Amino acid sequence: MAEIHGIEVVVFDILGTLVDEPGGLRAALRDALPASDDACDAPSDDAAVDALLTVWQQHVECEQRRIGQGHRAYANTEIIDAEAAGRVADRAGLTDPATIARLATAGQRLPPWADSAAGLERLARHFPLLGLSNASRTALLRLNAHAGLRWHQALSAEAVLAYKPAPEVYQLAIDAAGCPPERVLMVAAHAWDLRGARARGMRTAYVRRPAGDPPTGSDAFDGRFNGLDELVTALTAR
Repeated sequence: MAEIHGIEVVVFDILGTLVDEPGGLRAALRDALPASDDACDAPSDDAAVDALLTVWQQHVECEQRRIGQGHRAYANTEIIDAEAAGRVADRAGLTDPATIARLATAGQRLPPWADSAAGLERLARHFPLLGLSNASRTALLRLNAHAGLRWHQALSAEAVLAYKPAPEVYQLAIDAAGCPPERVLMVAAHAWDLRGARARGMRTAYVRRPAGDPPTGSDAFDGRFNGLDELVTALTAR
């Protein structure tokens, strides 16, 4: 396991890295669908939920990409998630306004991975910690509270009206850190996120999660870890 030295500030991606985004959305979709009376229908119910999750994810990814390409004016995640919930409702035949409204805020109630809260607490004894997320300011506030994530500062990409991997989002973290980018470590479960950070001169660490974007053989990240415990050990080794 590689040790990482020369770091002053640690920056964490949140969605997928510290919270189980697909799992949380899947649970919300399952709750929104009408209950089946036949236990034998469970496999087909799971398939329906997975199909709806794909609809949701594809909409979010498409719209964030369109914004990044300049084909759509910036809209925050609350707007895009509400759109995704509407698409899911149309596909699933959901008509109850309260159910659809609750589904639209599912991204604010995502469960943390088992090591997230304790890992942040351990690391916070040694480094200033920043959260850096595509989630809107309001969504990020509620998500952090729900998942029990404690930061020295949490930054939303909404502040620069962009989405990662836009360079200005990473610059937001570098400016908040107040030190050279080579002394700022970006931690994420998504290789595409780390590539964006590396392009801005930040150091990078990949943390493996069940639903992430693993590195390729050509990715030159500073470290690759199986969980937050490994990362904390590598950063605090002296």
